[in-house]
Amino acid sequence: MVVFRVLRRPFWWLSLASFGSTLCVLAACGNISTASNERQCLARAMYFESVRSSDDGMLAVGTVVMNRRTSGKYPKSICGVVGQKNQFAPGVLSKPMTERKSRERAERLAGQVMAGKRHRGVGNAMFFHTAGRTYRFENMHYVAIEGGNAFYERRPTQSRYLPRTLVAEAGPRDSISASGWGRTAIPAVGTFKRKPRTVAVAAASPEPPTPLSIEEIILASNGW
Repeated sequence: MVVFRVLRRPFWWLSLASFGSTLCVLAACGNISTASNERQCLARAMYFESVRSSDDGMLAVGTVVMNRRTSGKYPKSICGVVGQKNQFAPGVLSKPMTERKSRERAERLAGQVMAGKRHRGVGNAMFFHTAGRTYRFENMHYVAIEGGNAFYERRPTQSRYLPRTLVAEAGPRDSISASGWGRTAIPAVGTFKRKPRTVAVAAASPEPPTPLSIEEIILASNGW
């Protein structure tokens, strides 16, 4: 009986050690494992939340994640931010990343974001939604359109941001930043619409030209 106990004890401790190692891997024990997991969580958010062929689109999403992490209003870890319920794409931390090139792109850019790289147009914004939609909340101030997403800040007033009508018309390949609009304030709810192409016809009595709004002047000067 004594011999049996002596022989069993090493195996019991070996099993416990093996179990503990498994838990350590799952919990990302150690600085290297933690950094690797954080990078993977960031890459997943960038992969699933942006047009995958766009470096700038992925970088913009990564910037939002990092802004949230450092804001004090969200979890302090990248994985905590990305894993928050109803904040990012469903299954963002569990679905397989099946597109090899896009996965490699996301992982490469995630490393750059963790090293300090940011999307300049996004700035301090912590929110975004799919481009081509708008919401009538007066505290939503759009700062950039990138990778199929419209990025915005929530604040009472803002001197520079994109017109909502432009956000509503944006496509997945558009790349627009509020920094390109100068320092002129634009109304919170834009009224500009792209004019349809028409064939010019002679008018019997031409009417005087209608004065352009500030927003129309800015949009026209930028090719809209």
